[in-house]
Amino acid sequence: MKVKIIECPRDAMQGLHQFIPTDVKIAYINHLLAVGYDTIDFGSFVSAKAIPQLRDTADVLKGLELEKTTSKLLAIIANLRGGEDAVQFDEITYLGFPFSISETFQIRNTNSTIVKSLATLEALQNLCVKNKKQLVVYISMAFGNPYNDPWNADIAISWIKKIAALDIKIIALADTVGIASPEDVSYLFNHVIPAFSGIEVGAHLHCTPANWREKVDAAFKSGCMRFDTAIKGYGGCPMANDELVGNLATENLLKYLEEQKAETAINLPEFEKAFDEANLVFNTTYAT
Repeated sequence: MKVKIIECPRDAMQGLHQFIPTDVKIAYINHLLAVGYDTIDFGSFVSAKAIPQLRDTADVLKGLELEKTTSKLLAIIANLRGGEDAVQFDEITYLGFPFSISETFQIRNTNSTIVKSLATLEALQNLCVKNKKQLVVYISMAFGNPYNDPWNADIAISWIKKIAALDIKIIALADTVGIASPEDVSYLFNHVIPAFSGIEVGAHLHCTPANWREKVDAAFKSGCMRFDTAIKGYGGCPMANDELVGNLATENLLKYLEEQKAETAINLPEFEKAFDEANLVFNTTYAT
C-alpha cells in the first residue's frame, strides 16, 4: 500500500503578503502535477479580503495541464458559498473544509461557531454528493490549541464521531499551530484509525526542523498513510493570529519514508525540478 502525499502550495502561499503572479502560480503547480502526488491542494474559494493571495484561484485553474497528470485537485472552502463556487469546476475532485474543535479558532478562521459549522458541514456534504465531489474535513487544532479552549483526545474523538456520521470519508488531523506532542499524535491515530475503518485518516502537521521527525514517526507508526506536505516547509495558518509554524517539508517526509522502505508514487527527478522551482517562486521579489 502506497503512502499518499498531498502537496499543499495553497497552504504554502496563503500567508504571503507579496502577491505571487497568476502565471507564476500556474507554472509552479504544473511542475507539481508532474511529480506523482496523489492530490494537489492548489487554491481556495474564500474571501479575497481574508486571503488575498488566493483571489486568482479560478484563473490559476484555467492554466493547469491536467491532461498530463494523475494527480487530483483539492480546493479549500470556508462556507457554503465557497462550496457552491467550487463545485462549478469539473476539474476539482475534493473540497476541503477546516473544522476547528477550538471555538476561538473556528470563529477566527470561518467566522462561525463550532455548532454552526457542523450544520455547514452537513450542507456541504449534501452539495458534494449532488455534484459528485468528495469532502475532506480537516480537524483543526486536533492536538490542542493556544487559546485555553477545552481540549483532550476524547473531545477530538467525539467530534470525529459527529463528522463520520455525515458519511464523510476523508478526515485529516491538523496540528494547526505546531504544538502536538508525539504522544498525542500517536494516541489519536492509534484510536481513530481502527475506530473509523471506513474513513481515510490523514495527517496535516505543522512543525519545525527540530520536531518534524518525531511527529511523522508517531503518525506513520500508528498507521497513518496520508500526509499533507509543502516543499521546504513553506506556509502556516495566517488565521491563527500567531507566529506561523510551517508545514511538514515534503523532502523530509520523502527521506523518512525511504528510510522506512515505504512505497510512494513520487517521481524523484520530477520532484527535484519542482523543488528547484519552489526556490524561485518563494524567493523572488515580484513587482506590484
